[in-house]
Amino acid sequence: MVRRWLTTRFGGRTKESLGTNVGGLTVRLLRERNPVRGFRSPRDWPTIDPFLMKGVSCLKGLVGAIAIATAVGCGNQAELAYITNGVDPFWEIARKGVEAGVEEFGVNCEVLMPADLPDQKRMAESLLARGIRGIAISPIDAENQTEFLKDVGTQTILMTHDSDAPGSERVAFVGMNNYTAGRAAGRMIKEALPEGGDVMIFVGRLEQLNAQQRRQGIIDELMDRPVQALEGMTVDPNSGAIEGENFRVLDTRTDNFEYSRAKANAEDAITAYPELDLMIGLFAYNIPGCLEAVKGANKVGEIQLVSFDEADATLQGIVDGAVHGTISQQPYEYGYHSVRILAGLMNGDQSVLPEGGVLEVPIVEVRQDNVDEFWANLKNLKGETVAATQD
Repeated sequence: MVRRWLTTRFGGRTKESLGTNVGGLTVRLLRERNPVRGFRSPRDWPTIDPFLMKGVSCLKGLVGAIAIATAVGCGNQAELAYITNGVDPFWEIARKGVEAGVEEFGVNCEVLMPADLPDQKRMAESLLARGIRGIAISPIDAENQTEFLKDVGTQTILMTHDSDAPGSERVAFVGMNNYTAGRAAGRMIKEALPEGGDVMIFVGRLEQLNAQQRRQGIIDELMDRPVQALEGMTVDPNSGAIEGENFRVLDTRTDNFEYSRAKANAEDAITAYPELDLMIGLFAYNIPGCLEAVKGANKVGEIQLVSFDEADATLQGIVDGAVHGTISQQPYEYGYHSVRILAGLMNGDQSVLPEGGVLEVPIVEVRQDNVDEFWANLKNLKGETVAATQD
């Protein structure tokens, strides 16, 4: 057993969990959308950039769109499913939360990581066909998935996590308030650039509601605008410059979850905008790519970096002083609470539903003064060995 904990300082709960010692994990390829390439086994895969090899994300980079599934728990078939919005090491942290929930609540849950929107839809349809009893999903394109998700919700228990789809009639949403988190990131930018400056935003895709809300929170904070409510939120155009008294948002660059493109976007921005003062990445992998580009241009310290999430490269960048800070959304909690809520509803316990249908997970602001403690706690949650201090 490993203690599952986050200190009060980091906005989490302190509790014992058996979830970090779940056996019998299996990983399989669900689909290869480009069989012409002929990659039939790992020995056939070509050598690629190590940046793409981190975690399971390498599989997506190899064949363009591969879905990953892991069955968690005991028994022959999962009762519940946890569907992400992509393939990234970020979701491995959420998987650990799923494992903890599986062990604590005695259910089986399948973790699925789609490469794109068609994969996500196909996964949900396949789960429904076999009679899955509950699905937690992070919608890739909430606006255009609403009717499909409504249909899913008529056939099984449906909840969302990470990114919401309020019109889908889901029973619950687990995640941070992305607009509030965006404003927190905006304040972090103001710390890094107290005199103001030119900022570039990097993100995987803007179809996701969480990305839209996160970006708008940053812009509103930098432009010193009033706080908006999520319902009826006014959103700035997706591209082009946005000018304020002290800050200018030069543009927003998307990469569609392609890591090499994310890095290339950063390199292009450095070349195109010599006056660029700061890069902010809205998805976990964005700032690691930006950091590589900044290092390649010998502009560490000259171009400031602010991030979301807790990629190892980002945390190391904070330790080294190359990254000002990051906003963690605690994805472990997404996995754990999704299983807790679905398991309760599956067993007829309505008390697990959060008030108003939304369970807001608090953000954690990570800077150089708390990064060591935060990273040690994160490693504990992930079941990684933390070096003991020698007396």
